[in-house]
Amino acid sequence: MSIRLSVIIPALNESAWIARAVDSAWNAGADEVIVVDGDSQDQTSEIAKQRGALVLQSPRGRSFQQNHGAHQATGDVLLFLHADSWLAESVGDQLRKCLTNETTLGGAFQQQIDARGTLYRLLERGNAARVRWRGIPYGDQAIFMRRNVFEQLGGFPSVKLMEDLILMRKFRKLSRPALLPGPVFVHPRRWQQRGVVRQTLSNWSLLSAHAMGVAPDKLARYYPLHNGSTKEQPQRKD
Repeated sequence: MSIRLSVIIPALNESAWIARAVDSAWNAGADEVIVVDGDSQDQTSEIAKQRGALVLQSPRGRSFQQNHGAHQATGDVLLFLHADSWLAESVGDQLRKCLTNETTLGGAFQQQIDARGTLYRLLERGNAARVRWRGIPYGDQAIFMRRNVFEQLGGFPSVKLMEDLILMRKFRKLSRPALLPGPVFVHPRRWQQRGVVRQTLSNWSLLSAHAMGVAPDKLARYYPLHNGSTKEQPQRKD
């Protein structure tokens, strides 16, 4: 029986990138594409609808948005794609071939950061090595998981930061994640805004703080969104 794939894209003010993300999901062989909007103030929802995606509304926050999309999805496999990333056309075939092995429960893809430079290539290699050696992919590697496994693990935790890390640590207790060649293409905007070294050191600092017991919601105050604000920004009230 053919594996049915749902691609879930959380979005917030992503009108510049959402069409490419949605189109790439369809071209990669998705059976449904779900965009979960966190109260965008631009044309994100309208553009996503024009590209054929099912658009849902959710409280702001990547974990909440992704869980809402997963709850509405009908696929056997869930793939979570960031709105500023896009999939290679072969991703669907890679995923379906991989999952013909019933012991494979989920995984992620190798990245290709859409920028030139040695530092970006080192980031790609380091992120791939983290999956191979530690079994921990991050959200910008397009995590995918069998639907029943995602539900068994309780979905993404209700936190404002590091929801991907926490979920994949739980997943790792069940199985080693597969790392497929992909690639998932990643826009370099965060590294370009802050600098590759500065952004990487900031990420490591947050990970170290989390390892020492600092709550993810507290750490979210120090993690800027792509527009320069933080994940702690208030919800808009009409």
